[in-house]
Amino acid sequence: MLTAFPFVWMLTTSVKPLSESRQYPPQVLPSEVSLASYQRLFEDLDFGRYLLNTVVVVLISFAGLLLMAMAGYGFAKFRFRGKGVMFALVLATMMIPVQVTMIPTYLLLNGAGLTNTLVGIALPALVSAFSIFLFRQFMMTISDELLEAARLDGASEARVFGSIVLPLSRPILAVQAVLTFIAGWNSFLWPLIIANDEEKYTLAVGLSLLNQQLSINPPLQMAGASLMVVPILIIFAVFSRHVVRGFTMSGLK
Repeated sequence: MLTAFPFVWMLTTSVKPLSESRQYPPQVLPSEVSLASYQRLFEDLDFGRYLLNTVVVVLISFAGLLLMAMAGYGFAKFRFRGKGVMFALVLATMMIPVQVTMIPTYLLLNGAGLTNTLVGIALPALVSAFSIFLFRQFMMTISDELLEAARLDGASEARVFGSIVLPLSRPILAVQAVLTFIAGWNSFLWPLIIANDEEKYTLAVGLSLLNQQLSINPPLQMAGASLMVVPILIIFAVFSRHVVRGFTMSGLK
């Protein structure tokens, strides 16, 4: 209950009239529900565009799920020269802070003409070493005999991967979908660096601008925070069972 109280306060404050939000002593529940703050966000402060940009970035990031699943499957079920070294190099990238790679990444994207684009915002987070590791750990639990039986029946590697491996990997796909959604939805520093046009900003950047540019307006600020937090809570609540199962079957407890 104590953990949930800040979220309840955020939601109730977002629907309070401005005068009521400044009352002392403060009241948790509003005497009158007002959606004026949400209306102002979308009509006056361009949060509709920020929301659309964030959704597009998340959708582009979801394309990386297939790439990471393919990499995890390759490390889990195939034998090839240098496999151990390559996997160690993939894991070693987890020790490099993101901030160290920002300037080289920016220069690469600038050379490719992808700065100030939604693709440029989403591209650096398309794959991650941690996600490849999770896919690999999970896919190692898939029976080799099942895959060999499919190959003996004439199934191609693409058919084995698409018809057997991916359906069996639903729990870890759910985990990765949630992690990808959270990362894309909360993206702040990279969009702020690579986007020089406000029309390309994400919700996190828009919320930061909201807190800096306006005088103290608790309902408006809480309405912006609600747009950031509530979708993540909904996604996690829907997929929580799959998330727990995916982490457990990946060997992480």
